[in-house]
Amino acid sequence: MSNFEQHELGFPGSRSGNTRLRRGIYLLPSFLTVANMLCGFYAVMSTLKGGLADLDYASKAIGLAIVFDSFDGFVARATGTSSEFGKQFDSLADIVSFGIAPAVLAFTWGVHGISESEFLDIRRIHEIGWWVALSFVICCAWRLARFNIQGMAPGGGSRYFVGLPCPAAAGLIAASVHAIKTPIEDWRWSVVWMIVVASAAALMSSTVKYRSFKDLPMARRQPSMAIVVIALLVWLIVFDSEVVLMLMATAYVAAGVTLLVVRVVRHRLVSNPAKT
Repeated sequence: MSNFEQHELGFPGSRSGNTRLRRGIYLLPSFLTVANMLCGFYAVMSTLKGGLADLDYASKAIGLAIVFDSFDGFVARATGTSSEFGKQFDSLADIVSFGIAPAVLAFTWGVHGISESEFLDIRRIHEIGWWVALSFVICCAWRLARFNIQGMAPGGGSRYFVGLPCPAAAGLIAASVHAIKTPIEDWRWSVVWMIVVASAAALMSSTVKYRSFKDLPMARRQPSMAIVVIALLVWLIVFDSEVVLMLMATAYVAAGVTLLVVRVVRHRLVSNPAKT
C-alpha cells in the first residue's frame, strides 16, 4: 500500500514518519560537521595541557576531524542535502579544526619548549613563532573564504582545488607531531619547523592546484582490486600510523608543488624550443 493510500485511509504517522526521516537526512551532514568541530576543540584543549601524550592526542583529534570533514561533504552530496547553511557552517568548523587547532599545536610543540641558548634570545623565536601561527590561521580563513566564493579550479570541474586544502595543511602538522612526538627543544630545528608551517600557510593562499579526488566514482561499484588497496592502506595506517600518515601528508603537499614545477618547465620548453 502506497504512502498516499495510507494517508487517505487515515493511517496515523505515515507522513510524519517520512518527515522525520527527511529531517534526519538533512541533519546528518551537520552532525558530522559538529563532530569535526568537537575534534578541533578537543585538540586545542589537549594542546593547552602541554603533556607529551596530550600533544599526540591533539594530533590524532585533528586527523579524526579530517575524516569527519571528508564524510560530511560526501554525505551531503550523496543525499542531495547540500545547502548554503551547511557550507558556511562547515567553513566555521574548519577554521577551528584546521586553522586554530593546528596553529596552537604547531606553536606549542615546535616553538614553546625550546631550550635557552647563549647565542640567541629565545623570546625572539617565540615572537616569530607566534606570528607564524597567526599567519597559518589567517591563510586558513582566507582559503576557506576564497573557496566559498570561487569554488574549485576553473576549467577542471571538481578535479582540482585552488591552493592547498586546509585539512591537508593541518594534516601535515598533525602527522609531523604524531610521527616525531617529542617536542622540539633546539632553536635551529624550531626555525626549520616554522619554515614548514609558514610554507603550508603560503600554499593554502596560493593558486597551486591540488587534486580533490571528488571526481572518483565512490558511490559506484568498485573493482575488487580497489577494495584490496583501500583495505591494505587502512591496515598500514593501523599498523604503523606514524610513518604512513607522515608519508601520505608529505606526499600530497609535495605533489601540488611538483606538478606546478613540471607545468612551468614544460611551458618554457614549448615556448622556447631548443635551436637546432
